[in-house]
Amino acid sequence: MNYIYENDLIYIDLEKSEIPWLKIFTKENYKEFCHCPQNVKNEIWSKLDIIEKEMIDYFNPEKINIASFGNYVPHVHFHIMARFKQDSYFPEPMWGKKQREPSLILPSFEEFYSNLKKKL
Repeated sequence: MNYIYENDLIYIDLEKSEIPWLKIFTKENYKEFCHCPQNVKNEIWSKLDIIEKEMIDYFNPEKINIASFGNYVPHVHFHIMARFKQDSYFPEPMWGKKQREPSLILPSFEEFYSNLKKKL
């Protein structure tokens, strides 16, 4: 696979969406976060912190949403999403009921991901 970032503990993947949306997965298949060794937890939090700060600096979103459900994919992973009042679902979750057609004008996702890779 071609991930935005990968090391021995985690990988970071893109979710195709109208909003900036990344997912952090553990390499090992842990069902719950509490099952992860401390070094894996630390790696997740470290990368999540970088992603959140970079999304705020680059996109200036209304809010950053961070979620970990795993009902369909029972493998530890976190979603990090930059949310905007003009996105299709705001203030609902991206899995919720569509509220409107999007009217977003955002800077380049590709440039953001390229810059983010250097910081990860």
